[in-house]
Amino acid sequence: MSIHIGTSGWSYDHWDGVLYPPGLHPSDRLARYVQEFDTVELNASFYRWPRESTFAGWRRRLPPGFSMSVKAPRGLTHAKRLYAPEVWSERIARSWHQLGDRRAVVLVQLRPDQERDDARLDWFLDSLPDWVRVAVELRHPSWQVDEVFALLERHGAASCVMSGARLPCVLRATAPFVYVRMHGPDHDHLYGGSYSDDDLRWWADRVREWESSGRDVLLYFNNDGGGNAVRNARTLRWILGV
Repeated sequence: MSIHIGTSGWSYDHWDGVLYPPGLHPSDRLARYVQEFDTVELNASFYRWPRESTFAGWRRRLPPGFSMSVKAPRGLTHAKRLYAPEVWSERIARSWHQLGDRRAVVLVQLRPDQERDDARLDWFLDSLPDWVRVAVELRHPSWQVDEVFALLERHGAASCVMSGARLPCVLRATAPFVYVRMHGPDHDHLYGGSYSDDDLRWWADRVREWESSGRDVLLYFNNDGGGNAVRNARTLRWILGV
């Protein structure tokens, strides 16, 4: 079993002096990032899905043992709300194939106002090939019920564990892997603040529990402001001895 800890995205100007030497060209940031971390979550794909050639390029650029998770496009999750997903599912699968052995998980983040619809979620998951690992971020609390967890488990899809303001934090594992997104400790605003060492020790215990149950764990910090995500990821890796 394995533990992978990284950040959501890697190219931020405000990480200069935290992860990147001041003045480092943006095109060189990924090369610096992979020197310290072994996984990353791509968020830019939510706004504009990359070309297949871009995924192939990442496969060549990323070192052996490094894995990339990718956020599904908002055209699928926010515009269509998973309705008639076949065209997007085929496009995602083609891109995922190009990423080769550098692929980790496709993150599917539903709108916070999208309420439970088991049939629609089931149809979408059915439209993806079995070899595409999927985590679903179910932000509306109506999804957090046993029947939905059983649906995800049937498909081998992970219920994304969330930490963040006004998000349901349910520590339920539904797949051979656990996918965690750390949106910040602020109780009122997402993506804000820095987790305390005590907070991170608590999460380290949860990670160990999941690992001891035979599951891989992928955990990404999304509180990028001020370089908090980098600092928190470093501290959690140190606590876990990763």
